[in-house]
Amino acid sequence: MARRSALRELTPDRVSQQLQSIIQKMLLTEKKYASVLADIHPHFKTSGINLLHYLVLRSTELRDIQEYLHREGLSSLTNSEGHTLHQLQKVLHWLNRSFSPEAPAVCTSEEGNRLRSLHSEHLLGTFPAHDRPHIMVTFSAELMQDRKLVEDMLNEGMTVARINCAHDAPDVWLNMIRVLRSAVAKTGKNCKIYMDLAGPKIRIRAIQNKKRELVEQLEVEEGTELLLNYSEEDKVAGGKKKKRKLNTLYVEPREILTIVKPGEHIFFDDGKFEARVDAWEDGKVRVEIVRISTKKPFLKPQKGINLPDSDVTIPPLTDDDLANIPFICEHADMVGYSFVNSPSDVDKLRAELKRFSVQREPDIILKIERLSAVRNLPALLMNGMQNPGLGVMIARGDLAVEIGFERLSEIQEEILWICEAAHVPVIWATQVLETLNKTGYATRSEITDAAMSVRAECVMLNKGQFIVKTIKTLDDILTRQLGHVDKKRFIMRPLGIAKGFTGMDRESAKAI
Repeated sequence: MARRSALRELTPDRVSQQLQSIIQKMLLTEKKYASVLADIHPHFKTSGINLLHYLVLRSTELRDIQEYLHREGLSSLTNSEGHTLHQLQKVLHWLNRSFSPEAPAVCTSEEGNRLRSLHSEHLLGTFPAHDRPHIMVTFSAELMQDRKLVEDMLNEGMTVARINCAHDAPDVWLNMIRVLRSAVAKTGKNCKIYMDLAGPKIRIRAIQNKKRELVEQLEVEEGTELLLNYSEEDKVAGGKKKKRKLNTLYVEPREILTIVKPGEHIFFDDGKFEARVDAWEDGKVRVEIVRISTKKPFLKPQKGINLPDSDVTIPPLTDDDLANIPFICEHADMVGYSFVNSPSDVDKLRAELKRFSVQREPDIILKIERLSAVRNLPALLMNGMQNPGLGVMIARGDLAVEIGFERLSEIQEEILWICEAAHVPVIWATQVLETLNKTGYATRSEITDAAMSVRAECVMLNKGQFIVKTIKTLDDILTRQLGHVDKKRFIMRPLGIAKGFTGMDRESAKAI
């Protein structure tokens, strides 16, 4: 009722005043971040300014204004991401014909579209037929045994090959690259090479039962208590191993044991098992399983760990990553930065890439897979735009566990909007057409998910037995969806990400 009352009180003059106030905040924010903008690469200068304008817009309650503009037959600002100030100035002109902007926006609708295309083609290459998004496919050692299969993948629409540095070794990666380049030469197709840094392995290293025996799996149930430890030293009493009261999970890295606090939650195996931290005991952490979301309640070694409630300060660049960077600089067009948290993380990777790059450095892809990366997204983008090429991957696997599965659809939309405002290409990743890829038959829900991915500049597929069929299906879905992607209208509540960056309401960022 309050919103309806507020809407009735709106007039052209009042809406004009509110929009002009927003514009003034945009221009003030631009001045506030002048030193940050000065460090941005010329390719992204206009994009950085537009990103700031959009963050100011999305720090404001706009729903009543949107509804008023919509009723008046004007733009409701829902497609203003790529040219925010220009859109507001145009709306103001129609509301008040006497309005004349002091500083006409540089980033018009046409310029925003041009920059988005320019940055996408720099990063990913020329768009495929019909300007549909690029298709990235994960390579594997097994795939290299069938060169004809790689040619088929290229012919069906693969335009980016992904090599995951968490698996195999440089000699295997080099063989993958040779096979790919041979197939590219034979088919005449273009294909970029993307290499993912493994990042820190936050996982269960080993499991020991109460008898202190290492086991390959441990059955648990809700209410099961476990100890988390790092060292596998056994206490011996009278020549025999002393039994423990609780089974033990040996985790890595060691920092996990000092990061978590009582009351926080820990997730194992892609969120299938949820535990609550109860206490520290002699350098160990005692946890209780509070939720199991699988019919096979067995914890196993090498499964991942997520710490959504904890202040994770583990550096995203590991010794293995640093050792692999020279190879990546020599062979890759893009490098994926796993578990990036802050602008200082980007500075560290940029320095390493400059150190080993002979000609051009690989472009950086920021993988958004932690809550901290979501909160810091604007700052990560502003820092990343110091490079001539930049992209963002929505790594929906870890991200869903970190923020909660029920929030994934909302947060991935916000990431898309903010990246569009920065004219930064987005890669839509994790479980796209996964059932089709593994079994040859798609589920209804994953077809819908694939259709939604058309709003990204690139869509990633994992390895699978039916990869050629999956590429062909995705190509068909994306091409069909291109005729429908503009039929949308969103309403704009304030975004916590935007407020947290602009400083208008930093507390709200914690509620993301």
